[in-house]
Amino acid sequence: MNDRFDDLLLEVGTEELPPTALKGLSEALASGFSARLVDRGIAFGDVETYASPRRLGLVVRRVASRQPDQELVRRGPAVSASFDSDGQATRAAQGFARSCGVGIEDLERERSDKGEWLVFRSRSVGAETVALIPGMLEEALSALPIPKRMRWGEGDAEFVRPVHWVCLLYGDLPIEGRVLGVDARPETFGHRFHHPSPIRIEHAGDYPDRLRELGRVEPSMERRREMIAEQVALVCAQEGVKPQVDSNLLDEVTALVEWPSAVLGRFDDGFLEVPPEVLIETMQKHQRYFPVCRQDGSLDNRFVAIANIESREPEQVRAGNERVIRPRFADARFFWEQDRKGPLETLFPKLEAVVFQDRLGSLADKCRRIALLSKSLAGVLDVAPELVERAALLGKCDLVTAMVYEFPSLQGTMGRYYAAHGGEDPCIVAALEEQYRPRFAGDTLPKSPCGRALGLADRLDTLVGIFGVGERPTGTKDPYGLRRASIAVLRILIETPIELDLKVALEQAASAFPEGVIDSGTVEIVLRYMLDRLQGYYQDQGIPEDRVDAVLATGETDPSRIDLRVRAVHRFRDLPAAESLAAANKRIRNLLVKADCAGLDLGRPEPALFESVAEERLWRRVEALEEEVGPLLDRLDFSGALERLADLRAEVDQLFEDVMVMVDETAVRNNRLALLAQVLSIFRRVADISYLR
Repeated sequence: MNDRFDDLLLEVGTEELPPTALKGLSEALASGFSARLVDRGIAFGDVETYASPRRLGLVVRRVASRQPDQELVRRGPAVSASFDSDGQATRAAQGFARSCGVGIEDLERERSDKGEWLVFRSRSVGAETVALIPGMLEEALSALPIPKRMRWGEGDAEFVRPVHWVCLLYGDLPIEGRVLGVDARPETFGHRFHHPSPIRIEHAGDYPDRLRELGRVEPSMERRREMIAEQVALVCAQEGVKPQVDSNLLDEVTALVEWPSAVLGRFDDGFLEVPPEVLIETMQKHQRYFPVCRQDGSLDNRFVAIANIESREPEQVRAGNERVIRPRFADARFFWEQDRKGPLETLFPKLEAVVFQDRLGSLADKCRRIALLSKSLAGVLDVAPELVERAALLGKCDLVTAMVYEFPSLQGTMGRYYAAHGGEDPCIVAALEEQYRPRFAGDTLPKSPCGRALGLADRLDTLVGIFGVGERPTGTKDPYGLRRASIAVLRILIETPIELDLKVALEQAASAFPEGVIDSGTVEIVLRYMLDRLQGYYQDQGIPEDRVDAVLATGETDPSRIDLRVRAVHRFRDLPAAESLAAANKRIRNLLVKADCAGLDLGRPEPALFESVAEERLWRRVEALEEEVGPLLDRLDFSGALERLADLRAEVDQLFEDVMVMVDETAVRNNRLALLAQVLSIFRRVADISYLR
């Protein structure tokens, strides 16, 4: 075969693949196969991914027909050691020739700056690409992120689902081989109902169009997703309603169908008496339907289903979808009616039987601890203690309702409805749902004071309790969501904002546990763990780690003030004086460490011991700035304070230029160290800028 470039088609046909994993498997296959082409030196162009419920496919454009030839060069002994005085080959030269499989006369000589050497040159002819494809594909498939593989039939092949066909084609040339126990053929299969018979592919580049036009399969996930979104929007626009399209649901439906067809269905409007969140959850999670809203935003008694077939009798498809949703809604209405037969507080005794954690007791125990901590936070959050205590004791009661048992994701939401039905205070009603916010990155924060108190207390109790019994997150394992809980607490305190000393709050949380339940030192461990999460929090906002380190070095434990300081330091770093002052502070810190000042009582510098104008000038400037920045710090104007402290640059630079700090005379040396410690101290009232890079 002459060297050429052509398209390559790889397709593995399977039984229905898991929808939530389909996109990841497709991307991993493209990445893994591309890496293997690179490893073998085979040139190629763009890689197009195709995936549907029954197939994973790739079309790789402009693939080289073979590997490039390679010249192999082996260097042997030096010429001076390869021949004796009579010109006869030595044992070293003969051994090298034998190892290369040639005679002495076939070896060449190569000269370099270091001398002359015997070398052997050979050329390795590149393998034909088509001969390598089956093995490379099998390797890439074996490396896919599949947690549990299946076996089928009598063979020993394993994959996420049984494999039924493999299609391999290079240009118009069928590739022979066996992949996962299946012989490769130049044919694929279309839609299970529209075109179940084989479809021969004449050229690799024709694959997507052949499937669309003949097989009634849209192989591209991106195009299929667009088709679904357009169809949903169209059928709703025709009825004057608006679809509620959840991105995750759209992805899942895309992975469930090969030839989507949108159908608008209806349900009895009497079901609208049930909270809309319940109906939406039923439609989305159980049936993969798209809910529909009226123009005013309220839920409508219609939905959009996506069929995997273009039916000749669409009314039958519509009726079938309407029929299956009816009993689901009937169950939800039954749960709704049953759960409201008694006040929410009557469910609290059931929490005694629900274990939160073996050593930490039941959910009822947790609620009582949250109530104590919430009351202690009430003053900071400007909310009545009796309200947050009541909210805490009701906070987990909806977990034992029939509705939340059936729809766990509605915890909090149903608590809000049941509390409102029972006539609870509006602050308590809001808190029962808001306690779980933020649920994920970018989610909204609780708005009510009760919601903030409950959300903070719940998470702090979990953090202290789980860390306290030694169940810390390790690697990717975080079963209690402690990372998420930490970020949530920090976000509430920073973004609301709320002035709260995190260390004090953790100590209060720890005091609610019975003596001996949690390990000593837990508060310090949890505090450090939570503050460490700030690096990622600020990195997402484009603020480098050194700004955060500079603030945390001061020992500040109020996240709202940490935030003000971090942002002040971030702005300070752009000032002309910042780099010089950061270097000076680093030098000061190193001098103090070298002098072992931790064991010395340096006190304040004595002007009488100054021996230079530079010392006197710096001291007077620091004394004046202490008076100037004090009021700024009292107003939490950390940016203003750092801008004023930037004026120290000239005096600090002059001191290091004119004065030797570490002189032999103890009194003078310690006085100069005290002056430098005073400089470091005034900066540390905002941040330790020696950490800045």
